[in-house]
Amino acid sequence: MAIVASVVLVIAAGAIGVALVGNSYAFDERHVEIPMTGGNLSGVLTTPKSGEAQGVVVMVHGDGPVDATQNGLYDPWFDGAAASGYATLSWSKPGVGGSDGDWLAQSLPDRAAEVGAAIDWAAAQPDVPTSTIVLWGASQAGWVIPEVVADRDDIAGVVAVGTAINWLRQGQFNLQAELDHEGADAEQRARAEAASVSTNALLERGASYEEYLGETTEVDPMTRERWGFVQRNFRADATSDLTRAATHHMPWLLLAGEHDRNVDVHETAEVYRGIFGRDVEVTWVDAVHSMARPMVDDSEFIGFVTGVFWPRALLAHGVIDSYRGFLDQVTGSH
Repeated sequence: MAIVASVVLVIAAGAIGVALVGNSYAFDERHVEIPMTGGNLSGVLTTPKSGEAQGVVVMVHGDGPVDATQNGLYDPWFDGAAASGYATLSWSKPGVGGSDGDWLAQSLPDRAAEVGAAIDWAAAQPDVPTSTIVLWGASQAGWVIPEVVADRDDIAGVVAVGTAINWLRQGQFNLQAELDHEGADAEQRARAEAASVSTNALLERGASYEEYLGETTEVDPMTRERWGFVQRNFRADATSDLTRAATHHMPWLLLAGEHDRNVDVHETAEVYRGIFGRDVEVTWVDAVHSMARPMVDDSEFIGFVTGVFWPRALLAHGVIDSYRGFLDQVTGSH
């Protein structure tokens, strides 16, 4: 026991030293309040420590109750932007982290309007550098950002992180990928696929939540609020808005994880290339959907330890380098 205790102390002492280095980032952060119809959004603005920023990255979250910093997981992105001379504006979704409202009551067009209003607010602030605006969006943001870009003329570039094209196809891809990952047998697959077909049929006919609960065979049924959110958005397809956005001829970067089980990024890459042509750069990385290293995603223990003591190592090799390279490209061309 004494030997084990000694080893734990040594590991802990070493981890403290690692944490001091791993959590060191070269950006300043301050709280901001972004006024919206019906209340305020609680956000953060990060800026380079080394000097004045030359542009701003506006973060557009994926699905779920995401706060302004994704519980600190956005720090490597904030740091990468700062190293390239960019500020970053991010806010907690409505009803999360001090923001008013309820994100589950939103439609995807509501989210696009929210992003546009946040950009307008930033442009009115004397200390937010909006001469160059880059949108960063993950996953579900793939249905939000194209609408924003299509309807504005002040966006200089887009970073798309594991973004999707079609809601229903994305759901089917995710279902099959998770069944493969879990090694599901034929019976398990049949039950899961039948439940998915049933849910989609209920959505198509506009079933009430009570009908859904009465008929679903899902192991973990949606909450009433989630059911409403899905009902409002399940017909989402980004193709039309992407086509409209392409008329602006700006650079796009698609960061695609080779082990993404949430989104069919091969489809996304194909669609983006077909619509944007030379305006899009597709970068494949050894990562899962979140851009994390697969080993970090597969092990809760490794993920926790890495997140606490060496958060820079959460993201796959090359992710932030590609991000910085893209921001430098936008700066050079804008």
